This record gives sequence, C-alpha cells and structure tokens, in this order.
Amino acid sequence: MTTAPGTGGEDPGLPLHGAVEAKDPDAGVPWQRVHFISPLVRGWIALVAILYFVGRDWFEGLFDAGSRARGPLPEGVGLLLAGGVVLGVVLLIAAGFFVAWYFTRYQVTAEHVRVHSGVIFRQQRQARLDRVQAIDIVQPLLARIFGLAELKFEVADAGESAVRLAFLKLDDATRLRATILARAAGVETDPEHPEDIVEAPEREVVALRPGRVIGAAVLSGATVVLLVAAIAVFVLGVVLGTAIVATSFIPILIGVGGAYWSALGTGYNFRAATSPDGIRMRYGLLDTRAQTVPPGRVQALSIVQSPLWRLKGWYRVSVNVAGYGAAASSEGQARATLLPVGTREEVLQILALVLPDPGTERPVELFSAGMTGRDGYEGFVTTPRRARWLAPLAWRRNGFAVTSTALLMRSGVLWRQLVVVPHERTQSLSIEQGPLDRRFRVSTLQFQTTPGPVSPRVHQTDSDAAWDLFHGQAARAAEARRRSAPEQWMKPLVVRQPAAPGTAPMPAGLPADAVPTTGTLSATDTLPTTDALPATGERPAQPGVREIMPEVPSYVPAPPVGGPADAPR
Repeated sequence: MTTAPGTGGEDPGLPLHGAVEAKDPDAGVPWQRVHFISPLVRGWIALVAILYFVGRDWFEGLFDAGSRARGPLPEGVGLLLAGGVVLGVVLLIAAGFFVAWYFTRYQVTAEHVRVHSGVIFRQQRQARLDRVQAIDIVQPLLARIFGLAELKFEVADAGESAVRLAFLKLDDATRLRATILARAAGVETDPEHPEDIVEAPEREVVALRPGRVIGAAVLSGATVVLLVAAIAVFVLGVVLGTAIVATSFIPILIGVGGAYWSALGTGYNFRAATSPDGIRMRYGLLDTRAQTVPPGRVQALSIVQSPLWRLKGWYRVSVNVAGYGAAASSEGQARATLLPVGTREEVLQILALVLPDPGTERPVELFSAGMTGRDGYEGFVTTPRRARWLAPLAWRRNGFAVTSTALLMRSGVLWRQLVVVPHERTQSLSIEQGPLDRRFRVSTLQFQTTPGPVSPRVHQTDSDAAWDLFHGQAARAAEARRRSAPEQWMKPLVVRQPAAPGTAPMPAGLPADAVPTTGTLSATDTLPTTDALPATGERPAQPGVREIMPEVPSYVPAPPVGGPADAPR
C-alpha cells in the first residue's frame, strides 16, 4: 500500500532513498559435485575389511553343524542366506556412499574455493585463492585404475590441507588446478567463459632415472643404520652366546624397509619442470602426485649430502613451504622434497628456479663453497679459531654468507648441509648463548620461517658478527618485503593515461573499470613513458601473459680471476 503524500509513510515496496541492495557476488557461481564413485575409492579398504571379518564369521557359522542346536541348514539355504546378508551389507554401504557423495559439493569463485561435505556432522571449508601456496594432483592406485584424481591445495596456515577434492576425473582435476592457479595469480580471464583456461606450458629441467633412485636408497642413511645394527646384533650374539638376540633385528629390518620404500615412492619417475605457474613436480611408484609450487612460495631451502652420497656427488633438496606444515609422515616429507637426489649441476638448476636472482656475480662459486667448502672462501664467516674446541670437526665449516637477496648458512662435516633463506622470507630472529658460548665469545642465531624440515641456524659464530648479522638481517628482511612481488604474481598493473591538456583531472573514487588504461603490465615489466602512450586511450593488443613460456633461469660460472670473460673453464 502506498500512503498519501505528507502522511510520513513510505512505500514498503520501494527502496529507501540512498539504500543499495546488497548482493552476494558469488551467488551466481554454480555448485558442483565430485565423481560419483569417489566414496568407493576413498573407503574401499574399509569396505573390504568389513566384508572379510563379517563374512568370514557368517560363513563359518552357517556351515558348521556343531555351532547350531538344530544342526546345519538344509542344502542351499545357507548359501542363499549368506549371499543375501552380504548383498544387504553391500547395499547399505553403497547407500552410505551415495549419501556422502550427494552431500559433497564444491564451488570455485574469483576469490575463494569452498567445499561442503557431511550429513550428520556438516563441514564447510573455504580458502582464499590469493593465499594458495601449492597445488597437488594425487592419484592413489585405485584412483589411477578408474582415471580419477584428488585435488589438494595448501594455504598459508601451516596446517592441514585447506581443501581436498576427492575425486574428480583426471582431466577435470587438471583443468580445475589450472583455473585456481590462474585466479590465484591474478590472470584476467574472459568474463563470458571463465572456465576456458588452458594449462600453462612447462619446460622440463630435471628427470631422474630409476637406477639413480635405487642407488640413492641403497647409499642412504638407512643403510648406515642397518649396517651398524647388524654389527651390534652380531657382537651381542657372540658375547651372550645365544641367537635369540637376532630377533631384535626384525623391527630394524622393517623400519629400514619402510625407509627404502619411501625413498622409491618419492624419487621414482621424478620430473621437475618450470612454468609461469611455478615449479611443477611429478613422481610416484604406485601412488602418483603432480605438485605445483607457485613462485615465491618457498620460505627456506636446504641442500643435504650424506656420507655415502659423496661417493657419487649426490645431494637432496628440501624446502619449507607455507601451508605444508611440519608433518613427519612420509607423505609430508615427499611434498617438502624439491629434488630427491641430484648432482651438483641439477641442484644449481633447482636453486636458480627458486632464487632467480642470487644477489651475487659468483653464484656457482658461492653455492659450491656452501655445499662442500670450508673456511672463509667466497665470503663465508666461520666459527673463530678460539672456539674450535666447541666443534673440533665442524668449526672450519660452520658459517654464513650474505648476498643482496638471500642468506646462506652451512654446517655439518659428515652430513653436509647448506640452508638458503631469501631475505623477504625471514620472519623473526633470535640469538642463543650458553655458558660455554659466553666463555669463548660466540653465539648461535636461530631464524624462524614457516614450519617444515628446514631449520635455519648459524652455529657458533663470533658474538660481534652475530649481532651485526642480527640487526643487518632484520633491516634487509624489511626492505626485501617492501620490494617483494604481490601475492597475485601475474595480475596486470593498470596504468592511468594522463589527462589531455585543458581537461579536468579524473576524480578520485571511480571504480577500476572506469579508469582508462593504456595497457597491462606484469610485475616484471617497466612502466611506459608518457611519449609511448597511445593518444586514443585504446588498450594495445598483447599476448596472453600466461601462455608465454619464460626462459629457464640458470647460474653462469664466473670467469677466472685475471682472465678474459670467454676464457675456457
């Protein structure tokens, strides 16, 4: 009803003056369901176990004459009854699987991905796309048989997976991962067809042969443990004069066998490639995984060489990635491995992908000194000689070096380790000094990054140098974060066209789509000059940013001191 003018009433059917109706920007985005056999792929082990234990007792009871007071059932009746019971159990489980599938939905918007699941206990998970740290496509053995895949991606909460979509068709999972990565990167898509996103190209940089993976497992630390345990058990058996001691060797065999299997599962068929989306890795023996780490998401990196690997010159590269957490399981360790086993050249190539700008003109020499060197070569600051009694074997190797983009920390004599932390990834620092450290005037610096297998530490350095590093690194970290790239690393930069002479300047507060632009710039491009701007204000045609395959970064050895740049090396 509309009231007459002057009565003070308002028409309830008309909006109030100045009021704006709030609309959900994601209201028009459809919800989708996972593949209908996903519950079976997830719960097939439990299904087989239930059928085995329940069915075994039923069959034994039905055909055992002594277990029933009336004797066995008539011929054929027991078999029909058992089959009916098994069929009923299967139908109940299938109904449960159907209900679980029906109530599992997911939605991918321009800013979020959401997953709703559960019947009695409802669960709703949501993740912001600009906080995506890594995306994995996982295919367990049964999922590979059905051509399905699980999509997992991590956000910067250092906890469990923010979203797990299990299971989708492999093509759908690949396409959805490309969509999420494109939106997380800030790539502008066609508003009429936002789903038409092609996976970014890639270029393979490292591929491991099965022979090297098997050899690395045999020469790993597990073999050292196995040999030491075998010698200890043999000596105890001889001393005690009994063979019963050999039974204690069984748990050790099981543990070492698990370590070998984990190494094979992590390194078998390993492939590493670079793409505009980040670093892509594929590996797996029975269960396969396709993993993508976007650019700039690596918080810390470590290069480790065990004693037996020195025979072949092999190294292992592990990383801390925000969202992966510090899981100690084999799956968590595999996800944090950037290179299971590699040569010095392959390690330098992986380093170039993670840190394209090493901040020094001698990257090959600097990182080589960090991996195998000692003393103060290439600018490393080591433990002072007066404190050599605190680390008699490692004092000449423990040390650090600083470049304009990263901090390098090396340690270890038997197990050599080099840790690299980009300046912008330093979250906090602390100095530790015990009674003996104070006696020898040395300190240990601890650097906090996101949880993971890498623990950056500078061991037993001079106290004055430690305080200089403490204050200097804090300043470098703050400056590096100020200069770091945006979270959406492919989002184009909008350049305002200068107003024509004699026209009024553009008022502030206009929406972004009302600002005339002269082109889009990626985060690595430079702003055009005023003379280069088109006079008409039209947007010049540019190729799709995401379809351009960048050059693979690599480190070049420095020329010999005192020799020409093209001198043979």
